[in-house]
Amino acid sequence: MGLLLDIQHLSTSFKNEEREFVAVDDISFSLNQGETIAIVGESGSGKSVTSLSIMRLLNEKSSRISGNILFSRNGHTTDLLKLPERGIRRFRGKEISMIFQEPMTSLNPVLKCGEQVSESLRLHLGMSRQKAKEKTIALFEKVKLPRPEHIYHSYPHQLSGGQKQRIMIAMAISCNPSLLIADEPTTALDVTVQKNILELLKEIQEEYKMSMIFITHDLGIVSELAHQVAIMYKGKIVEAGKVKDIFSAPQHPYTKGLLACKPNLEVRWKSLPTIHDFMKEDEKGGFSSTGRSFSIQDKSLIEDTTEREKRLEDLYKKEPLLTIKNIHKTFSIRGRGWGLSSTKIHAVDDVSFSVYPGETLGLVGESGCGKSTLGKIILRLLEPNSGEIEYGGRNLRNLGTKDMRLMRKKMQVIFQDPYSSLNPIKRIGEAISEPMMVHKIYPSKNACKNATIELLEKVGLKPEHYHCYPHEFSGGQRQRIVIARALSVQPEFIVCDECVSALDVSVQAQIINLLQELKKQHGFSYIFISHDLGVVKYFSDRIAVMHQGKIVEIGEADQVYHSPASEYTRLLIDAIPKLVAV
Repeated sequence: MGLLLDIQHLSTSFKNEEREFVAVDDISFSLNQGETIAIVGESGSGKSVTSLSIMRLLNEKSSRISGNILFSRNGHTTDLLKLPERGIRRFRGKEISMIFQEPMTSLNPVLKCGEQVSESLRLHLGMSRQKAKEKTIALFEKVKLPRPEHIYHSYPHQLSGGQKQRIMIAMAISCNPSLLIADEPTTALDVTVQKNILELLKEIQEEYKMSMIFITHDLGIVSELAHQVAIMYKGKIVEAGKVKDIFSAPQHPYTKGLLACKPNLEVRWKSLPTIHDFMKEDEKGGFSSTGRSFSIQDKSLIEDTTEREKRLEDLYKKEPLLTIKNIHKTFSIRGRGWGLSSTKIHAVDDVSFSVYPGETLGLVGESGCGKSTLGKIILRLLEPNSGEIEYGGRNLRNLGTKDMRLMRKKMQVIFQDPYSSLNPIKRIGEAISEPMMVHKIYPSKNACKNATIELLEKVGLKPEHYHCYPHEFSGGQRQRIVIARALSVQPEFIVCDECVSALDVSVQAQIINLLQELKKQHGFSYIFISHDLGVVKYFSDRIAVMHQGKIVEIGEADQVYHSPASEYTRLLIDAIPKLVAV
C-alpha cells in the first residue's frame, strides 16, 4: 500500500478583533491507501477543524492554516494548501469526500434527495441528467436504501435519520473518491442504525479500496473500524499508533480517561471514571497525570452486588410513586394529494408499569419507538387517547389546569437538547430562578437568587455564571444548567429524556455521576430515557425495553442485559460497540 495522505505540522487558528485562537496545534500524521485512521477526542479538541482544514472548507478571512497537506495520487503529489480555490474544487467531492455529522443540516431541505446526489455526478464526471439519475438510483441500492426510486424523489424531511445518513454516504462515494472523511457520522443515531452504517462503510471501503479518516469521540466504534488511531486533546495529538497497541497499553492519561469513561458492561462502578480522575490541569493549561487507575480487581470501586440486591428488595416493598395503566396514543398522518386518506400511527400501544420512590427506571429503544412520547404523556405535556396516570395516589388525567400546575412542581423534565431548552435571551440565573418564583418556593427575589447560586455550585458551575447567557457555555455546561433548573422547584420525580445522548463520553460520565449523587441526596425517582442500553444498564435499577409503541420486556437492569427475554433486546445489546482491541 502506498502513501495517500501526509499531514505535516498542520496548524489552524481563528482570529477576531481581540485575539487569535489556535484550534489545531502543529499536528502530523499519515494515511496509506485502503487504510482507516480514527481521530478521537472530545468536543473542542480540534477533530472537525482538522477535517475541514484538509478539505479547505474554512473561511479564509477568519482562519489561518499553515503546514503541508500532501495528497498523492497516480504518482503525483499535491500540497492541497498551495492550491488556488479553483484547484481545490477539483479535489473536493471527486478525490476527497466528506460525510458530515448532522445529515439534516448537510442536505438542502428544498431539493429532492436524488437531485442533490446526481448534481455531483454531473459536475465532476460530466454525466447527462438521465445517466446521473440512473447512477444515483444504483448508489441508493448500494447503500441499502429501501425503494430507491421513491427516495430519489423524496425531500430530506421525509426520511429518517439513518436514511438521510445513507443519502450522504451515497453522495460521498458517488465519484469513487480516494479518501473519505467521516465526521461523527453516527453520533446522533440509534445503536442498531449505527451498527448498520458502520458495516456499510466497511463494505464500501473494501469494494472501492478507499482510505478513510473517521472522526469520533466513541472508542468503541474505533475498535471495530480503524487500523490506526490518533488521540486529540486541545488541538494536539497526544497519542497515536495502531488501535490494538493504544487500547491494550494506553500511555497518555487523557487516553486512559477516555477509555475508562464509557460504562463498563461487565461491572458497575460506584461512580463512573472521568477525565479528571486521570489528569489534572494547572492555571496555564498544562496537565499532569494523577497516577490513578480503575481496575475491576479493585473491589472498593465496584458496587457491592449484595448491597444492591438488598436496596432493590427494600425499594419494591414500598407503594409505587407513579403507575401508568393501559396508555394508548395515536397520531394521524395526513395523506398527500386529493382523495388520500390519513394513516394512524400507534406511538404508545397499551403500556403499563410502575415507578417506585427512589427508583431509576430506564426506558430504552430506538428512535420512533414511543419513548419520548410516553415521557411527555406522563408529565401531561401530551394527552393520551386512553389510559390512567396515577401519581402519589392521584389520577393526573382528572386534574384541572390549576391543580396540574401545582403537580408539576413535583414532576420535572430534562430534555435532550440543552441548546433549545434554554431561552437564548435570558441569563441563566433568571432561567433557573423563574420557576422558584412562579411556585413561590422562597419568600423573596433575593432568596431565590441565593438558592440559584447554590444550585449552580451543586451542579459544578460557578456563582459568576449567574449573569451569563446560554451561548457562553459548552454543551455539557448547558446540560448542567437544565438540571439545575429542574431541581429549582425541589421535585420528587424527573423524566430524563435522552439527556446525555449528544454529549462526549467524559461529559456524559460527569452528568450521570451528578444525577446519581443528586438521587442519593434527595431521594429522586427517575425515568431515564435513552437509546444507549450500555448507559441505561449502568444508571438504572430496572429497564423497560420499548419497541413499536409496546413494552416488550421489563426487569432488573443486569438481568435484562445478561439474560434478555426478547429477541429485540438481544439485537440492541449486540449492536453496542465493544471496547475490544483489533
